Amino acid sequence: MTPGAPKAVCLLSGGLDSATCLAAARRDGFECYALSFDYGQRHRVELKAAARVAASLGATKHAVTTIDLRLFGHSALTGEIDVPKGRSVDEMSHDIPVTYVPARNTIFLSFAVAWAETLGAADIFIGVNALDYSGYPDCRPEYIEAFERMANLATRAGTEGQTKLRIHTPLIRLTKAGIVKFATELGVDLGLTFSCYDPDATGRPCGGCDSCLLRAKGFAEAGLMDPAR
Repeated sequence: MTPGAPKAVCLLSGGLDSATCLAAARRDGFECYALSFDYGQRHRVELKAAARVAASLGATKHAVTTIDLRLFGHSALTGEIDVPKGRSVDEMSHDIPVTYVPARNTIFLSFAVAWAETLGAADIFIGVNALDYSGYPDCRPEYIEAFERMANLATRAGTEGQTKLRIHTPLIRLTKAGIVKFATELGVDLGLTFSCYDPDATGRPCGGCDSCLLRAKGFAEAGLMDPAR
């Protein structure tokens, strides 16, 4: 790590997108503090992938915080609702699916803002994507822009003018194939990542959920083999 490098908080799920986002932050010269969440998700195996990715990409620290969003339910990822399988890309892009977790990115970014302010960091990285995605409203550019404005109004650092918080979304205009290619250029070991909403009891991807299908689509269109498969 370069002495005096600026600090950044990087949200890290352990999936393809967040791993690539962390690698982009490292490439840009940031000292990275990776933040993952155990929120009661059915695919908690992703946290093991997050730990592997954080170590591989040289995060200064990897924190995992626990918040139980099962309390509210209303999502196939945190409640007793079946995860949709075999949906087409067109179906994924038109409706908000039952795998949407209410306010998840707002909650995650709020934690990231709190840690960034504690660290004296002005930068937060999140791997949201607005092209090949599953219809989540909190992955759109206008949402990120609005949250950044709010964060600068809501923090002591922002209010006193000590620093201006910036939320970086290096993947937001990339297709999934573009993300796969970008990750390869950055030297990310994609075999360490995990992308599935409904793994089996041994932690193997189901192959049919939106996350699995979008990942497969990305590798196919990039003309590359998925090392995690």
